[in-house]
Amino acid sequence: MLKKAMIGALIVGAAQLAVIAPAAATETEDVSWSLAPTEVEPGGQLYAETRAAMGGCGPATPVTSPGFAAPLQWTIGGNWGKAAGYGKAGKTPGKYTATFTCSDGRKTSRTFTIIGTPPTTTPKPPTSTKTPKPSKTTTAKPKPQVAVKPVGAPQTGGGAFGPMAWDW
Repeated sequence: MLKKAMIGALIVGAAQLAVIAPAAATETEDVSWSLAPTEVEPGGQLYAETRAAMGGCGPATPVTSPGFAAPLQWTIGGNWGKAAGYGKAGKTPGKYTATFTCSDGRKTSRTFTIIGTPPTTTPKPPTSTKTPKPSKTTTAKPKPQVAVKPVGAPQTGGGAFGPMAWDW
């Protein structure tokens, strides 16, 4: 009886795994990579890195974003399938998404923020056509500074090595 119960439990467990495994395989797997810093000044430098052997991927495309001045190129390689590169942020503040495609077809993205206040409207230039009149200022001569004459012997301090026993 115990044998039949054990075999039944084993079959039920295997059936549960068979149902769960295909569902997990269809989920989107995120690629391990970093984009730093997550907040950057307008025109500031950004750094991206992935390591194919550590959950990353081999990049097939540069990292692109509307918030970049130009696409970030993968120019650095290294151990563990490292691919990295530097890029510049654009000038318009806001929150942006950076994306690239892996060599196996997966697409991945990260968000970053260009800090500052986004411009709401462009200011209009003044419509006045009158030229301002020059102000009437007189050119006054600066007063000469009063020289301070030193009094007594010069103060040179206690020496290069601080106070000595005989200086006390």
